[in-house]
Amino acid sequence: MTTPRAGRKRRLAALGRIAATALALALTFAFTPTTAATAAVTTPRTAHTATATALAACATDPATPKRQLRAMWVASVANIDWPSRTGLSASAQQAEFRAWLDLAVQKRMNAVVVQIRPTADAFWPSPYEPWSQWLTGTQGGNPGYDPLAFMVSEAHARNLEFHAWFNPYRIANHADPTRLVSTHPARQHPDWRFAYGGKLYYNPGIPVVRDFIEDAVMDAVTRYDIDGVHLDDYFYPYPASGETIPDAAAYAQYGGGFANIADWRRDNVNLLVKELDQRIHAAKSWVKFGVSPFGIWRNASTDPLGSQTSGMQSYDAIYADTRLWVKQGWVDYIAPQIYWNIGYNVADYKTLTAWWAGTVRGTGVQLFVGQAAYRAGASGESAAWQRPGELSDHLTYNRQHPEVLGDVFFSAKDVRADRIGAVSTLVAAHYSKPALVPAYGAGTAPAGPSITSATRGTGGVALSWQRGGTGTPVSYAVYRVDGSQSAADPCFFADARNLVGTTRATSFTDAGAAAGSAYTYYVTALDRLHTEGGPSAGKVVTGSGSGQFSVIVDNSGPGFTAGSSWGTSTYSGQRYGADYRFADPVSSSDVAWYQAGIPSAGSYKVEVWYPADAGYNSSAPYIVATSGGNQTVYVDQRSGGGAWRSIGTFSLNAGTYNVVGVSRWTAGTGYVIADAVRVTKL
Repeated sequence: MTTPRAGRKRRLAALGRIAATALALALTFAFTPTTAATAAVTTPRTAHTATATALAACATDPATPKRQLRAMWVASVANIDWPSRTGLSASAQQAEFRAWLDLAVQKRMNAVVVQIRPTADAFWPSPYEPWSQWLTGTQGGNPGYDPLAFMVSEAHARNLEFHAWFNPYRIANHADPTRLVSTHPARQHPDWRFAYGGKLYYNPGIPVVRDFIEDAVMDAVTRYDIDGVHLDDYFYPYPASGETIPDAAAYAQYGGGFANIADWRRDNVNLLVKELDQRIHAAKSWVKFGVSPFGIWRNASTDPLGSQTSGMQSYDAIYADTRLWVKQGWVDYIAPQIYWNIGYNVADYKTLTAWWAGTVRGTGVQLFVGQAAYRAGASGESAAWQRPGELSDHLTYNRQHPEVLGDVFFSAKDVRADRIGAVSTLVAAHYSKPALVPAYGAGTAPAGPSITSATRGTGGVALSWQRGGTGTPVSYAVYRVDGSQSAADPCFFADARNLVGTTRATSFTDAGAAAGSAYTYYVTALDRLHTEGGPSAGKVVTGSGSGQFSVIVDNSGPGFTAGSSWGTSTYSGQRYGADYRFADPVSSSDVAWYQAGIPSAGSYKVEVWYPADAGYNSSAPYIVATSGGNQTVYVDQRSGGGAWRSIGTFSLNAGTYNVVGVSRWTAGTGYVIADAVRVTKL
């Protein structure tokens, strides 16, 4: 066996901490229980040791793990999940996809795995392959927008990782090449393909084909801000009864040095995996590369290194030597499809999970389990799959193997269907709190943020903060601890019991905060590899008994209304919440209104939040419906964004009405922005 390359060795060493549960908890944070000033002069070795010692002593709840990948596959082939059918308008497709992301958020997931190259076609304007037929119904048909750019942006707006899912070799789910668009590479190069089992495939044994597939994948990697490249279990085709794969000529031409065609086929797949790994990380070191193979590598009856199972062997049937990929470090994560129930005699879930845990142990390759949500409660499935708790029991068993760092569910429509309440049972038992994505590689912990405001309102506690002075934060984690805390105890952060949410914005509303309770909030920053820095100073919010009233109305929440000319954007990271609205200035009002319930007449401070940009309006009109009539305040939205900005104190009447509006009628240039407003009684 060859030695993994040096760069991979460094990554594996950085990831080796996952092998021991205590150490994984100890390294959850890169901070010590000190003030920011003290931490700044503490040596890294001292800080690391102090943190490890402190966190190792913390009692943690296995039901609320700090880090755990929670994802679902969103399949596009044959319109399994999205789009639900071909020919939908761009807006209808986008609405459907947003609904899938909202479902993921509702189930407290933190990633989606979306199929963007299902049949040698593309869900982006690829220079290598045609537009996918699953978008418009016609292969090569332009859907009128860039689905991949849209999907990545929407996922990141919800702080969901976006893993781009590619099927490497499948050309079509039929065997007629004339049904392919005339410009399809498989028609232009008939020698690249073969038919087998009623389908068309690229021949994995032809070097130029392998280069072409890699180029097609790398086009998406280099052009889009994806978080992962994900291959499914389709390598060489699954066996078809009575047929032989027609690649003898390619073996004769390229198979020199291999004693048999099976070893040559495995080497062809090995080369694709190894080379993709190298090319992905050379282009973007932070992008993860993972594979979700068939759940059985080999049976122990065939190979003593295999599992105590008796099912189909991917090593022999589809020429996927997945164990080798793990041991060589050619993948960053492996997500075997363990689609069988506990106690199934051919392939028991517990047996295979334990085998895969042992396989990744000590390698640094992360293990996520592919879960068969499609089988839970489905007609015709065995009695085990008619139990609402079967899937939940899988995750309970996973706790016995610290190498298991999360799960991926097939597929989105089955998560939504929640037959027999299987998904709801799982979420209640295992996903009661949010979770951070498992850290990947050797990242740099960003400095702790500074909480600038924490205001209790009718929608919960609204927080905003500024990033710390060092590091490059990509996302933030928000923690809520009961009562008024004088210092940050490291055990507050040892698991997710105090984690209330994550975001890529510099604001967050804790809708679950009880009205009469006092809390202390902390915010941490995470880099692109999910390395978490130390916490901010705590911010205390008293109970509502103090009599203070404050309400925040966001553009994406109830109480906001705007006409059809107002677009929606996630472009700026300075936004409040998931998105914001924008419109061109016109010589008419067309007000975007924020409605709020004002409890009593009196003086109120009005603050506005907007992302700033040089292309936004220099004189955006904010209208306040005061007790003496409407007053207009003009705000330069080219600067001062990403924070609450007071526009004055006003006398307001009691009642529920449109309190603040943003008008498009202005002499200023650039987009008028409507994001969020905050009204506080003085």
